[in-house]
Amino acid sequence: MPSSSSGSGFFGLSALTRRNKSSGHVVEVVMGGRSTLYHVYKRPFVDFFLRTVSGWYTLVIFTASMQEYADPVIDWLDAGRGILSNRLFRDSCTQLPNGSYTKDLSVVEGDLARVCLVDNSPISYRVNEANGIPIEGWTHDPSDEALLDLLPVLDSLRFTSDVRRVLGLRCVNGST
Repeated sequence: MPSSSSGSGFFGLSALTRRNKSSGHVVEVVMGGRSTLYHVYKRPFVDFFLRTVSGWYTLVIFTASMQEYADPVIDWLDAGRGILSNRLFRDSCTQLPNGSYTKDLSVVEGDLARVCLVDNSPISYRVNEANGIPIEGWTHDPSDEALLDLLPVLDSLRFTSDVRRVLGLRCVNGST
């Protein structure tokens, strides 16, 4: 389950620069011999969400972010718990002519019946649209409950033989 290339997505990883650094985490990214500091913040309820969902699923981070940026952020989210089992980065994505990235879930698992991708960018799951679960991006709203809202959906998907059959009902009913 990914974050997004825009920096504000599923997990609410946001490269916001705020004066109050105590509520976030500083990540140093070194690329091309140049160091940049990013202040990242957790979306509300992300720790509870990850702890809960990791009991139901194998969690994989599939991000369009560069590995140099994403690795330290994922390490911070995982906090040594080992609940994030695999990481895929921009080099596992396909860049589209408009510059955005799409994620082919077959690199995660060959059998897509048991795979879903939560992302704030519908382009990200364009290749496997039937596996996509949209979520609004997060830009630091402390009252955000989007991750809590996903829990009943993810809980129910554990009991189906093919998540695409259930997720595909959205399109049939006209609600995407």
